[in-house]
Amino acid sequence: MQVNRCGWVSEDPLYQHYHDTVWGRPEYDAKQLFAKLCLDGQQAGLSWITILKKQQNYEQLFAGFEPSLIVEFDQVKVEALMLEPGIVRNRLKINSIIKNAKAYMAFVEQGNDFSNFLWDFVGGSPKINHFENLSQVPAQTPESEAMSKALKKLGFNFVGPTICYAFMQAVGMVNDHTTDCHCYGQY
Repeated sequence: MQVNRCGWVSEDPLYQHYHDTVWGRPEYDAKQLFAKLCLDGQQAGLSWITILKKQQNYEQLFAGFEPSLIVEFDQVKVEALMLEPGIVRNRLKINSIIKNAKAYMAFVEQGNDFSNFLWDFVGGSPKINHFENLSQVPAQTPESEAMSKALKKLGFNFVGPTICYAFMQAVGMVNDHTTDCHCYGQY
């Protein structure tokens, strides 16, 4: 039986599973949001499937994306990570996860809720779009531009407006499943 999916999904079973069970599903857990934001930053200049195939390695090598542990990573740890074939061995990207963990910890230590902060950019609940095909889906929006500026102001990096929009799509802040996709309207 043929299943209609969004136009960006390849025949790769991992990609299809990700699309069908993760992408676009509303995520409210602050640490899961942090992890996804970091992974989306790793994607810069690459295809998402590249990062998706390395996700387990990232989770293992970056302490399950636990910010309080990542902030302890030092230059020796960075050098060790640069030798790991299971991740993108880009010093700026590796350091960005550490920098983002520091920004995250500073933010929550001031009594702020990271999930509420991020979800406020879409009014607290998913924005449902009605795109009929992939060509209608924007690469960024005013909301993703605002999120990018706010995150950069907090000290995050690899969080440009395009990365922020991809993040917003992935964590269900916007529903960008096309209207012919079997996942459209599921949540």
